[in-house]
Amino acid sequence: MADPESPVPEYHPRIKELPETDRPRERLAEVGASGLSNAELLAILLRVGVKGANAVRLAEHILTHKGGLPGLHRASYADLCAVKGVGPAKAAQLQAALELGRRIAVSSPEERTVIKSPADAANLLMYQLAALDQEYLFVILLDTRNRVMGKPFEVYHGSLNTSLIRVGEVFREAVKTNAAALIVAHNHPSGDPSPSPEDVAVTRALVEAGKLLDIDVLDHLVIGHHRFVSLKERGLGFSRE
Repeated sequence: MADPESPVPEYHPRIKELPETDRPRERLAEVGASGLSNAELLAILLRVGVKGANAVRLAEHILTHKGGLPGLHRASYADLCAVKGVGPAKAAQLQAALELGRRIAVSSPEERTVIKSPADAANLLMYQLAALDQEYLFVILLDTRNRVMGKPFEVYHGSLNTSLIRVGEVFREAVKTNAAALIVAHNHPSGDPSPSPEDVAVTRALVEAGKLLDIDVLDHLVIGHHRFVSLKERGLGFSRE
């Protein structure tokens, strides 16, 4: 009986045995990367499959085994090596591609980003925070024109709790750089960005501290698996609920 976790329960032709119109690299050249499925894009990175399963079939197995792209994003090198048919070389290729994607997502263009909406701020951190397996709190500093001052930075990780977070740490860099405002963002490793009572309490404490320091706390974002919630939009911690 075939191993249910194996990517090779039945025969699949090798990529070079497929018609050119079905080969991922040829399809990318013809229709562009956006026209390919997740499995086809992953197959291009893998380059080759394993005995009895071509690269596309192996890619489908990896995506199923890891829970799709979000799970692949969160997987460590060791996690990938443990998937049948992957091994160290393919795991390294996938980790390198994911890291390049992360660096592109957080890189700052020469022209400073202007934050006009919660989505603008969330986009700066969504890729990075969605992959983390514990809570991290990041801060985005802004000038008087809501332009981002430098890269978002981590100030805390662990369970978000008013008794543990030092408000001074959140504002330290803002005071040092004379920032006019800031946005805080943290992730929910569960993937559900619904704010908790502790999230609201932390927000309220930060907003009050900001008033004393004359530094506006514009928003607190909770980021899940490629979703986010703005506490400012919901009036949580910024006004009477």
